[in-house]
Amino acid sequence: MTIDTSFDFRTGMDGKDPDRYSEKLRKYHQFLWSKPLPTGGCLALDDQLVNHSDAGPFIFSSDSIIHTFSYWNSMQDIIRQIPETVIADFDSLSYTIGGMTIFPSNKVDGKYTINQERGTNAQIKDRLDLTLECIRLYYLGEESPLYDCLSRYEDFFRLFGDFRGYIEFFLFQDIINGSDMTVRFMHPFTKFGEHVLPESEPEYWSYMHNCMDFLHKRNARISFWTRK
Repeated sequence: MTIDTSFDFRTGMDGKDPDRYSEKLRKYHQFLWSKPLPTGGCLALDDQLVNHSDAGPFIFSSDSIIHTFSYWNSMQDIIRQIPETVIADFDSLSYTIGGMTIFPSNKVDGKYTINQERGTNAQIKDRLDLTLECIRLYYLGEESPLYDCLSRYEDFFRLFGDFRGYIEFFLFQDIINGSDMTVRFMHPFTKFGEHVLPESEPEYWSYMHNCMDFLHKRNARISFWTRK
């Protein structure tokens, strides 16, 4: 399959959520993540993102992982200071395949999925870097705002062996410091719950630059991977 890394999955959606309704996005996910696992075996997804391999009875859903926060009420004073064309370009890039991943979509004990929890947790606010920091800590057995939620999906995370295995499987290397497998934060991080979102125009420009740099690099990595 040819992956168009420039394609904005909002195209033709008439305002509907691409994560739920884009057939093209599901087919891209199916192609990208149906592959050998670092612990042995493989994932074999169908076009509804249901796994059909011996790895387990997993059902996945798409998740948009980079956010401009341009529609958040709390961010409007800052967003108004950024040219609309710049925000539009950031939005469009965030909806390319580089800004997408999958998580298990089944609820455990009626509680939030990973997708839902990271989007509603006030200490994470849908940020990929903070989500990955929680996953890194999970593999180390350390607490984080998402620890209980991630623990409900132990069978999923076991597929990758460790944090490195998870990062390399989902092609997240460009948000990681390779030498020690620590997260490169899009926005300065000291501890969970502090300064979760940019608080000034300069901070937003820095956050946006870091996000877009990651998206360009991950798209390039995805494109290279598909040609291997």
